Amino acid sequence: MLVRVLGSAAGGGSPQWNCGCPVCTAVRAGDGLARTQSSIAVSADRHRWFLLNASPDVRTQIEAFPGLHPRDGDRTTPVEAILLTDAELDHTLGLLLLREARALTVYATPAAHKTLSDGSGLLRTLERYCPVEWRAVDPGAEMSLAEGLSCRAFDVPTTKRARFGSGPDHGRVVGYRLTDKAGGTLVYLPAVQELTPPVRAEIEGCGCLLIDGTCWHDDELIRLGLAGKTSRDMGHLPIDGPDGSLAQLPSLAVRRTIFVHMNNTNPILLGGTPERRAVEDSGMEVAMDGLEVEV
Repeated sequence: MLVRVLGSAAGGGSPQWNCGCPVCTAVRAGDGLARTQSSIAVSADRHRWFLLNASPDVRTQIEAFPGLHPRDGDRTTPVEAILLTDAELDHTLGLLLLREARALTVYATPAAHKTLSDGSGLLRTLERYCPVEWRAVDPGAEMSLAEGLSCRAFDVPTTKRARFGSGPDHGRVVGYRLTDKAGGTLVYLPAVQELTPPVRAEIEGCGCLLIDGTCWHDDELIRLGLAGKTSRDMGHLPIDGPDGSLAQLPSLAVRRTIFVHMNNTNPILLGGTPERRAVEDSGMEVAMDGLEVEV
């Protein structure tokens, strides 16, 4: 299984257009890598690709990766389908940028589908441009994506307030565990508020884990005077702290752990910071756009 990190930053990218925090300032000065918004592409054969989330930067991400380019002479695309972890705009706005497709296949839970249809209205807009086949994702059920590649979504509990009315909590946020015919396992978890026992069971022993690295400190945005919410308030487990992901993940025997979905304020985005060194000293990694991993 080949994994390509299309975008490694959280919503807004890095640097974020309206942010002058120390990290964004450093990236603009050339002291760190710019990053687009979170998404990955996965393939078992390097010909048929599945996108996990469709960020607002999806066009740039596709152009940066020849594996996703159409064949010469026509508009046949290697993108087989898009799997959504939730209905957040950061993960779904890119669907509208794919509207020129002859058809789109999108996997989503009933909760995410309801939000996209009755809440943000994104689904109704997209369907005015191209046929959309929506495939229901049932957390806990195994799904075959292509020959040699299957996946299972799992529920990721969250107390984050829903932006578009109310709906079922089950399946509002999910992670995906993907498996290939050789037994390689990948877990994609760009948003997780707490490593509950069921979530830990999905992660444990996987070959590669791409996990939520949104904030270093739980009160990171508060410290910087940029917002009044903690990382957990926004549905994201912080990396630092006695119960942060850096402290919890080593016990799960994951062969390779890579942080994705980093907020523009997170100091691990800059090489040489104490926070970046702490991650690397633990044996974990910080994703960059274009990172490719064989699982």
